[in-house]
Amino acid sequence: MDVERQQQQQQPLPGTLSWRLSSHPITLLTFLTFRISSVLVYFFGLWVTASMIMIFIITILLLAADFYYLKNIAGRRLVGLRWWNEVDPQTGESKWVFESSEPGTKVVNATDSRFFWLSLYVQPLLWILLAVLAIVRLQFLWLPLVIIALVLTIMNTLAFSRCDKFSQASNLAGSALGTTNLAGSIATNLAGRWFSRN
Repeated sequence: MDVERQQQQQQPLPGTLSWRLSSHPITLLTFLTFRISSVLVYFFGLWVTASMIMIFIITILLLAADFYYLKNIAGRRLVGLRWWNEVDPQTGESKWVFESSEPGTKVVNATDSRFFWLSLYVQPLLWILLAVLAIVRLQFLWLPLVIIALVLTIMNTLAFSRCDKFSQASNLAGSALGTTNLAGSIATNLAGRWFSRN
């Protein structure tokens, strides 16, 4: 009886930030690796090596891999969301398509969802801090790289927020960040301005 009680106390609760509770641990770990590695390569590359070109190339490749993996694999497997852009061949107009899985067809793991939304909202904030750091240190040559990173990360954040129709995303991000409606209202306002309904 005591052994069972100890095992129950040692097991993390559903929704806890532990990759062991993930329904797709390989997808989650790959997703987190891409999200973290571009920031780390950029940040530590500034201190370790003097080769700006090498840091620029590696960071761009990691950002591109993160963008692709998040948009095409992680979003679909972890939270059942995806988005893409279609161009009408006759008119040439660009159309954004946002898709979420039907309720009841996919059960979203609370841990996967929490990791997904938290990392989705935190990474652009880290790049904003790195932009401020580059400006304060008068390293203006690094700003194009930081701007590229911001465009890619904010695009995915806004698109996935639009896919989720701001309900699940704002609730999870708000609870993870300790605020209830701040994340949702920011996502709603930004996405409403960037994406118009088609």
